Amino acid sequence: MRTQLLEIQPRELKFIFELKKQSSCAVQLTNSTYDNVAFKVKTTSPKKYCVRPNVGIILPKSTCEFIVTMQAPKATSNEKVCKDKFLIQSIVVPVGTTEKDITSNMFNKDDGKYIEEIKLKVGLISPPQSPVLSPVNEEFKKEKDTELKANKDLIDDQESKPAKDAGWMPNNDVLNVEEVKLAKDEDLKPENDAINDNLTNYAQFSPPKNEVKSAEFVTLKAVEELKFVNEIEEMKSKLNALESKLNEAESTISKLSEERRTSVQERKILQHELAMLRSRTSTKRVQVGFPLLFVVMVAFISILLGYLSHL
Repeated sequence: MRTQLLEIQPRELKFIFELKKQSSCAVQLTNSTYDNVAFKVKTTSPKKYCVRPNVGIILPKSTCEFIVTMQAPKATSNEKVCKDKFLIQSIVVPVGTTEKDITSNMFNKDDGKYIEEIKLKVGLISPPQSPVLSPVNEEFKKEKDTELKANKDLIDDQESKPAKDAGWMPNNDVLNVEEVKLAKDEDLKPENDAINDNLTNYAQFSPPKNEVKSAEFVTLKAVEELKFVNEIEEMKSKLNALESKLNEAESTISKLSEERRTSVQERKILQHELAMLRSRTSTKRVQVGFPLLFVVMVAFISILLGYLSHL
């Protein structure tokens, strides 16, 4: 049984579905092995989602994050369940492998390599609705406006009667008008209280602007930190590659220096042997034949003997 390479949190990506607004979700990858692990993120809807970064290298026992951003939807969807999915592929890579070395062929199963594949589901969440703008509150507001308008029309009719009618109007009618005004005030009071309660509930349930801004700032800060960590890892990998190249260059230089020293020694030995051969050759040339003095003496003695023999 093979060991799991990556631990992924969360296993389901949840996005807020709101027209003309983007939504993001962060996914955390943890390398549970003692080897370097390369990963790649794929999706069934590449035009709908943006993944940054979609490839990377995770060091042993370390954690990496990537951000998935859903593009702003232009129309509402009738489907309650989102069928989009994400696939995370991971494979063990040798030390010194960088993100530039990651290719699509690395995740092919033709060579018999072990490639771990984990699928993630996608869920859509409705945005929180404001209590003031809910349909129930709108109907309540319309009913109260209708009642207020009817009461106002009744009072205007009573106040707009001619003066001659007011002269013979009984005291009961005057009292009725006053009662209508009082009833109007009493009706308006619970309505105002209900509206104030709705506004209070909205203020309680709606998140403060400072919290929204702080959440956006935290998200941006996390993205920047992720980019900074990726840049640091990339610089480390480049430094490791440069160090390996420098070590190879040093070993090559030492080999060349040793070969040069050996060639110089061999050259000196050859020169010494050549000098010895030349000295031996000159000595042999001197020893060939009789010395000149010996020849002269023999010739002189021969002449002397011949002269004496003729006498």
